[in-house]
Amino acid sequence: MSTPGIASTLFSLFQSDQTGSTSTSAQNRNSITNTPLSGDFSSSLALRMASLQAQSVNTLLGSVFTDGKTISSLDFLSGAGSTNAASTDLLSAFGISTGSQGLSSSGRNLSLFDPESAYSMMSLINTRDVTYKAQYSELSAMKTAVTGMQQAGQTLAATSTAMDNEAIKAQLQSFTDKYNAWIKRFDGTVKSDGVLAGTQAAEISLYELEQSVENIFNGARDGFHGLRDLGLSIDQSTNLASLDVSKLDAALAANRQGAINTIDEFSANFARSAELLNSSNNFIPNRLANLDRVIDYISDNKSSLQAEFGLGDPARPSVQTARALAEYKQIFGI
Repeated sequence: MSTPGIASTLFSLFQSDQTGSTSTSAQNRNSITNTPLSGDFSSSLALRMASLQAQSVNTLLGSVFTDGKTISSLDFLSGAGSTNAASTDLLSAFGISTGSQGLSSSGRNLSLFDPESAYSMMSLINTRDVTYKAQYSELSAMKTAVTGMQQAGQTLAATSTAMDNEAIKAQLQSFTDKYNAWIKRFDGTVKSDGVLAGTQAAEISLYELEQSVENIFNGARDGFHGLRDLGLSIDQSTNLASLDVSKLDAALAANRQGAINTIDEFSANFARSAELLNSSNNFIPNRLANLDRVIDYISDNKSSLQAEFGLGDPARPSVQTARALAEYKQIFGI
């Protein structure tokens, strides 16, 4: 495949990778939208490719002036219209000197009409290469954690009337602790400076499990309005859960069977929500598959892209991204 073809395919992969992403802040997950990220990578890549292609066409079809003569830009291919090697060099006519074939000492392809734009595009590809690997690592960790939350929800199904109040409290407190560990681990990763910022799969996972905890319809048949009537609620500023044991005692005293039914209903619904997030062709697996494809494609074609567009600047990842990238390399033994 030619380098323009590689770049075009890469662009289509980036478009696919961006599909469904959202710019919603994790601090306000209740208003998640599907608005595309402004200035996203696929748009930038498309713009740069269009610019470079237009410049290439102009260079080939236009004509230049040198030494008082009009030289067709195609003449350099056949050697016509010139009397010496210098005048047949189209790049020299533009005042560009490569000195030798290949990239310059600065890592730029000086045979391009606009080597700086091409170099900048390759810098962006280098950055995205690192970012996507870090995202793959972080989202893989989230996938494992979602399975753990599913198991935590299923554990509550063991709550029964045969258990005393202290045992029921212990069950709900254990779930609360696991939920808070989940939030503390991943809530920050979807914020503006997080590894998974703008990643719909991650934002939806946090949002859906929070909504499941706050579902007011659990226990409706027994006169309850979800777990909040049993004392389990979520702080909207921190997204952390807390258990009011006095409220739980009051609910058990007033309607013990109804309270236990509410816990059982919540258990089934919460576990199902977590299971769906990890199910085939759903949010997390789809995103991981997209990341895997684009990572492999960049790896397979990076040398060709650099030969065409220049080396680009190396990526400068944030501390969080560097940590996730290190985990990615450890996972795959890189």
